[in-house]
Amino acid sequence: MTELRKADVTGLSALVYDLGERMTARGLVMATVESCTGGGIAQALTDVPGSSAWFECGWVTYSNAAKTRLVGVAPALLDAHGAVSEQVAAAMATGGLTHSGADLSLSVTGVAGPGGGSPDKPVGMVCFGWQARDGAVRTETRHFDGERHEVRRQAMLHALASLLEHELG
Repeated sequence: MTELRKADVTGLSALVYDLGERMTARGLVMATVESCTGGGIAQALTDVPGSSAWFECGWVTYSNAAKTRLVGVAPALLDAHGAVSEQVAAAMATGGLTHSGADLSLSVTGVAGPGGGSPDKPVGMVCFGWQARDGAVRTETRHFDGERHEVRRQAMLHALASLLEHELG
């Protein structure tokens, strides 16, 4: 493992432990709805002993059909904006709350590469959604550089760091 990847793993673990402490202190539970990260966030969360106290569930909604069937993303929304869009990330986050007992939900959808990009939605473009049960959904689009595993790792780090900063800060 390269030094950069070791730092990423350490950074990811630190984020997850911090998240767990804050969720536990507030009595909150979260859910994830992931596409391009393929369940990597849920795996990182469940790598922490005791995470069952603050992590309820996660969905890997890689296909559009899964986004619709599992978390209720409207087909018309997918047709109008495409899977990689803030509108779909918002619907995924909301769907995570609707279909769970979680207090917080985060979603990730993007183009990890190496193929699949377009001029409007290039490789490395990732859209995020975060929502607390008692609040409005917040979305953001980021562009990451690197190979597939690097884009996915950066997306995971950003999703969790932003959750800590904005929803639990």
